[in-house]
Amino acid sequence: MTTAIEETSREIIHDTIIKQKQFFKEGSTKSLDMRKQTLQKLADIISKHEKEIIVALKQDLNKSEMESYTTEIGFLLEEIRFTLKHIDDWAAPVKVKTAKTHVGSKAYKIPEPYGSALIIAPWNYPFQLALAPVIGAIAAGNTVVIKPSELTPHTSNLISRIFHSHFDPEYLAVIEGGVETTQHLLEQPFDYIFFTGSVPVGKVIMEAAAKQLIPVTLELGGKSPCIVDDTANIPLAAKRIAFGKVTNAGQTCVAPDYLFVHENVKERFITEFQKAVRDFYGKNPLTNDSYGKIVNERHFNRLTDYLQDGEILTGGRVDHASLKIEPTLMVPKDQTVPVMQDEIFGPIFPVLGYEDLNEVIDFINDRPKPLALYLFTSDDHVADKVNEAVSYGGGCVNDTLMHLATPYLPFGGVGESGIGSYHGESSFSAFSHYKSILKQTTKFDASFKYPNSKWGLKIIKKLMK
Repeated sequence: MTTAIEETSREIIHDTIIKQKQFFKEGSTKSLDMRKQTLQKLADIISKHEKEIIVALKQDLNKSEMESYTTEIGFLLEEIRFTLKHIDDWAAPVKVKTAKTHVGSKAYKIPEPYGSALIIAPWNYPFQLALAPVIGAIAAGNTVVIKPSELTPHTSNLISRIFHSHFDPEYLAVIEGGVETTQHLLEQPFDYIFFTGSVPVGKVIMEAAAKQLIPVTLELGGKSPCIVDDTANIPLAAKRIAFGKVTNAGQTCVAPDYLFVHENVKERFITEFQKAVRDFYGKNPLTNDSYGKIVNERHFNRLTDYLQDGEILTGGRVDHASLKIEPTLMVPKDQTVPVMQDEIFGPIFPVLGYEDLNEVIDFINDRPKPLALYLFTSDDHVADKVNEAVSYGGGCVNDTLMHLATPYLPFGGVGESGIGSYHGESSFSAFSHYKSILKQTTKFDASFKYPNSKWGLKIIKKLMK
């Protein structure tokens, strides 16, 4: 079976969108029963194709079976389960209070689907990040076009085959391709666009959407800081930080990107980080089949260039044949080197010592708002200080990554790290327009609102205080 990704023509794309818009107009996607049936069908399909998904992820990113299930398959099944449990409440009209000036009226918010949604997925979690937004889009009652990443062709092909085998493309379609296909898609009159990827491409998506006034969710990235103070449980902190950094070989949008560690515990942290990596993958991660690879040669070369940006403390070995880079701690030469300017998106971890927490806060705040922030401390006052002083998308105190694994928390960025959020109810909300409806009584009429009312202004002033 070929894994080459060919571009999809503008004509095929346009025809798909026209059919989806017509299907949406017919109204069947708005049926709550149909939404539930589709979500359950999706869960069943994911479970049925579990082995194929694991194989595709192994081929594209060398993901282990455990990592594939935990971060991709199991994540989606839990998200669907949670959505099915709560969808009745989310989809129900919400009664709200009315103002004193609206005496006799009743007010409601009713969620309604936008229509045809485009979901553009990245390559780092190519199955999960393609389908997690789909769950919210289906639950809200939309039709969906999925554009998987061409950089993970085995997973892209699998998603396409699964959906074309089990779903009508007028409802749920997969369109494969590269940059040209994405450009064709962005020309179409979608009702909503959901994009996960880099900041530069996010700007292109937003510019294209703005031309047609299409609302967007942008799940981007940036340089997510990690802070370890001198009260932290160092062995546990090092283990949890290593987990967050080396999962998927560091190719995670919320991976800790650089580390500030208090000078009092810096050397101990480095030792414990080395121990954690050794416990995870042995003395030579490059030969461990459970350790992930870099997605392609271009990204491998980009990452290996960063190894010249400072002093290697631990790790630093690479294997071009397998596209693997050892988990690496390094001290950057200065703040201007590329490893401190670019989002790393790999297993290379710059380490900076500090003594004054205020300087760390100023350092972070002088840069674009990060997607995530991680703080390790036993001092609640320190946690409060950092969380009050720094704006970021989301994060953890004394852990990494885990904030995005609960459907009870919205996940998204702020500023350059993204627009909008999803997961759980936030996914339903992202793909829903909340229509405001005021139902006024006809049993009486409040005459004070009309221009010919003698005492109208006096009454309105009193009611609007």
